[in-house]
Amino acid sequence: MISLGTPTAYASGGDAYWLRVKTDAGRATTVHVAKHEVETTSVEVALLDPPQRLQVWAGSRSISEAVNGGFFTKPELLPLGELAVAGKAGAHRPFVEPWSAVRGTLCVRDGRIAIGPRDEFELGACDALLQAGPLLVQGGRPVVGDDDPEGFSSTCAEFDSDISDGPYPRVAVGISSRCIVAVSADGRSERDDGLTLVELAHLLAELGAEAALNLDGGSSSSLIAGGIRRNQPRDDEGSLLEDGYPTATALVFHEPRAR
Repeated sequence: MISLGTPTAYASGGDAYWLRVKTDAGRATTVHVAKHEVETTSVEVALLDPPQRLQVWAGSRSISEAVNGGFFTKPELLPLGELAVAGKAGAHRPFVEPWSAVRGTLCVRDGRIAIGPRDEFELGACDALLQAGPLLVQGGRPVVGDDDPEGFSSTCAEFDSDISDGPYPRVAVGISSRCIVAVSADGRSERDDGLTLVELAHLLAELGAEAALNLDGGSSSSLIAGGIRRNQPRDDEGSLLEDGYPTATALVFHEPRAR
């Protein structure tokens, strides 16, 4: 399905690196990876109000480790999918039924994250909640196939395009008992083809994720490690975006973990 090249560490940015991923279809792309130890990292779901480019927002707050979060509507830039921040439900547009009850969700409790279908979590038991999807990995195994289990293909009118169709720039977060891993795959260029959701799921499993969730990709893709945006966001035509595209939500990784 995929093969991973040799990781190349960044000069700064903690346990962050890039590598080349090749697929059985003969395509290749650059993937940027940032790892954070579970025991020393607190995760925050942040609402960017007003929505803005993640690199600019993080820089203005001296945030050195972050990745863009869930989907949003256009042109309003309202979070799409359920959202709760700091224990309070946030304004959002729900996913269409029946998918809003089952699409992949990230729940934060005491700074630690859990990933699963929405109906696995009680909102009152989560300090923060971010719904995106689809789920990529469960039980350490890829779970994305061609059967559209979370309805992203059948409800593609919610998005700019069918995110399940073909390779795109991608963003995802995965967890294991020891590690949180955030990834961003470049795409839309001669050098970088992007990844399909199936390939992204296999990548997260290869990186050791026991559970993983697809986040918003495309033009909004941004992974900040060591205070620097590591990926290369591009618009639909493949033009490089200097600061990326605005986003409505983000995941922030705080180290060391507050005690």
